[in-house]
Amino acid sequence: MNKSYIPLYRKYRPQTIEQIVGQEHVKKALTNAIESDRISHAYLFTGPRGTGKTSTARIFAKSLNCEKGPTISPCNECENCINITKSIPIDVIEIDAASNRSVSDAEEIIQNVAMAPVHSRYKIYIIDEVHMLTPTAFNALLKTLEEPPENVIFILATTEVHKVLDTIKSRCQRFDFKRITTDDISKHLRFISDKENINITDDALNYIASNSAGGMRDSIALLDQLSVLNSAKEAISVEDINKLLGRLSFESLSNLFESISKSDSNSALEILNNIYNQGNEPSQILSNFLEYLRNALILKSTDIKSVSGSVQLNEEQIKKLEGYLKNIEVHQIVSLIDKCSSYIKELKLTTNPKLWLDVSVLDMSNLVENTRLEDLQSRLQQLESGHLKPAPAYNTPPMPVNKMSVSEKREDIKPAKPVVKETDSDTPASVTLSEPVNKAASSDLKAIWNRFLDNVSSFASRAILKQHAIPVKFSPDEVIIAIKSDSWLSKFRDESDRLSLIESASKAVTGGNPKIILRSPQAGDDKLRNESADSLPKIDPKKPLIPEKTESADEISQSVEQINESNQEDNIDINEEKKTSKLNNLPKREDSAFHSDNVNMVLDLFEGKIIE
Repeated sequence: MNKSYIPLYRKYRPQTIEQIVGQEHVKKALTNAIESDRISHAYLFTGPRGTGKTSTARIFAKSLNCEKGPTISPCNECENCINITKSIPIDVIEIDAASNRSVSDAEEIIQNVAMAPVHSRYKIYIIDEVHMLTPTAFNALLKTLEEPPENVIFILATTEVHKVLDTIKSRCQRFDFKRITTDDISKHLRFISDKENINITDDALNYIASNSAGGMRDSIALLDQLSVLNSAKEAISVEDINKLLGRLSFESLSNLFESISKSDSNSALEILNNIYNQGNEPSQILSNFLEYLRNALILKSTDIKSVSGSVQLNEEQIKKLEGYLKNIEVHQIVSLIDKCSSYIKELKLTTNPKLWLDVSVLDMSNLVENTRLEDLQSRLQQLESGHLKPAPAYNTPPMPVNKMSVSEKREDIKPAKPVVKETDSDTPASVTLSEPVNKAASSDLKAIWNRFLDNVSSFASRAILKQHAIPVKFSPDEVIIAIKSDSWLSKFRDESDRLSLIESASKAVTGGNPKIILRSPQAGDDKLRNESADSLPKIDPKKPLIPEKTESADEISQSVEQINESNQEDNIDINEEKKTSKLNNLPKREDSAFHSDNVNMVLDLFEGKIIE
């Protein structure tokens, strides 16, 4: 082993503030602090791994303890600078909190803090991964961090600042390190490649930079790994990187994407088997394809000129992928991303990853059919959740029907004009028809009633009104609603909460402040509907509905029980709806809201009509 070999990420570690790549805001703040001699007793450096937190801490320590300092350009030649570079713990002590996290370790720091520095101006403690300290160790350091000796400085570094106690953060000057841009990483990698005589293409350097998640250390480490492929004859390419790291090439992913976008499952499965037989793991195949889909989504959704730095592709690859995207929609790419990520999770749990890999590609290959089905499912979910409401139907549970044939029933029924029983205003009529219903008035009133029910903000009350109530009159001055059940009529009259729901819905529909009349059905209701047809308010479909009130399960369950009890009183059994489902499938009549349940049932069952 060559003992003189130094890994590139250590060899090219920055030694001065100017050499730090990116982090301009941190460099400027520390430079001004040194030049103005405004040095704090505690600093907190936070940010993703490989962005220069520990390197900056060491440079800052050098700048403060250099024999020619404090200076923003330490000499790197004096004893103090050399000791810091070689990590010799004399006056600058580096501590890994991941392995020194106990209370005893914190107490040891507290004891040594009182000792004066040996050769330098400051004794500096650099605590890396400080979030790994236990809460008790943090608490032990609190007092020392708040009021350390005059010549002691703490520099805390962490990748997970949210795990650091707030009491610690409040005692430090915080600097947030950002991910280094792809351009900055590429430029620095080119500088190192030229210094080390590594023959590598710019595309390969960009590829390394774009896959490093903004971390300089990881990028340099990968370049170091690729340097073993260095050849004077042929430059290291993106293809070489994919082979070394076991990643899929852009061409392989493009062929797979083209087959999937065309819903060609045979071709997609054949391409998949070729990729798998080359030694690629199923999880790696889907992960690489997911990254490809991410690039495709960005190109399809945004301006290509503005995303050249956001996608991990060169100009030639962008143009090629752009051609594949002409016949595919954004929602289809999103569907593929959703399925791909779902199958990646399945691969982590299954004992047969090749099976799920084949299933995933075959599933994604049914792109057109899947997206159509997903659209239907989405619309169905919206309908069920109430975001897309169909027109409410006057769907009262049917009356129990005796088990006899239709022919027998037809023989027993004689066509005759319904007879109306004369009643006063407080007595419910046995039949609610006294004369023919005007079809235009019926249609308009039905639309008003639908809108009224939509504006009843309580689920339970809306269900009760839909089942037991009949609209009689709607105008800006007066609203009359007939409620067939005496028990529910008294509840809506006497309970202020239920009455207020009707008042609010009536105001929303009529646009006025009408007088509300709740009563039993009367013989003259049909005539009143016809006479009030001209005064019906106009419906504004854009007018917002009253938000539905959130009710507990107990409240809804109690209302349902009350409905069942009321139905039993009226000889109506809700469960009979299942037994007579054929009745529910019959077409709805325009005037069904104005007839009694018995009349509606007979008319629908025998396709009859009311005649004079």
